[in-house]
Amino acid sequence: MASFYRKPSGIYYLAVTFQHKRIIRSLGTRSYETAKKLTPQIEKQILSELINGKESRRGGHLSFPALVTRYLTYNNHDWAKSTLERYKTLLGNYISNGMPDNPTTKSMTIRVINSCNNWGYKHGLIAKPVRMEGGSRWDTRNRVYTDSELRIIFDEVRDEQFNSFVRFAYYTGARSGEIRSISRENVLEGSLVVRGKSGRRYVKLNTQAQVILQQQMPLWLYKKDYVTHKFKKEVRRLGIKNARFHDLRRTFGLNLIKQGMSIYKVSKLLGHASVRTTEQHYAPLLTAEIEDFEL
Repeated sequence: MASFYRKPSGIYYLAVTFQHKRIIRSLGTRSYETAKKLTPQIEKQILSELINGKESRRGGHLSFPALVTRYLTYNNHDWAKSTLERYKTLLGNYISNGMPDNPTTKSMTIRVINSCNNWGYKHGLIAKPVRMEGGSRWDTRNRVYTDSELRIIFDEVRDEQFNSFVRFAYYTGARSGEIRSISRENVLEGSLVVRGKSGRRYVKLNTQAQVILQQQMPLWLYKKDYVTHKFKKEVRRLGIKNARFHDLRRTFGLNLIKQGMSIYKVSKLLGHASVRTTEQHYAPLLTAEIEDFEL
């Protein structure tokens, strides 16, 4: 017999009873519909566990928290440090609090959960991966800055060092995590060596970015939260709404495409794992641009 129910925390749990043995397992979600979809597969796994006992190799049934621990401590992922930290945060929050409400964070969480389950199945730690829907189809953030907004940001952001950091981020299209802490040893002629999402990569430096680096003494040493909060505080003061630091990178990419650069070159400059990622991010923006024309 199986039933799922919601605890006061809002998280749904599944209880399965077989021959006077009972197992209760968190479904890790506050959504009734998601819990309903997950129940059949999780019920099968629990029943198999009750009948056959736990196993650790092919056909095994590690609990999801145990699988996450194995996944995050596996030595051969070849992840960047920032990727590992992001996965730890997403999976940890999911286990503790269930699925997040923010659409973008939710989609990222689902993608990491599916990746974890697929890895577990590949390594014989679970019998069959439970695939959650929604990780590849989400409401992509399409916010980009207008030329006038960029001018305001570049001219009016206070703190000379942070202003230089903001302009450098736009002129390179780099992620905040790639340039918050860099050393002179990473600066080459015309490029910067950074650790991106997929590992070591080169960030192209245009003339404007090179001038900023030459004038910046010392180079920046910022924490993620400082960059996020400082930027939000500045744009709020300047009256620029719905603005995030990462929008500088998106604006950089869109402006290159509008100038005629191929999406393949833009993909390389942004350090995307594949051109498909670039297309997913920029196709909605290009559609919006086309709609502005009057034929």
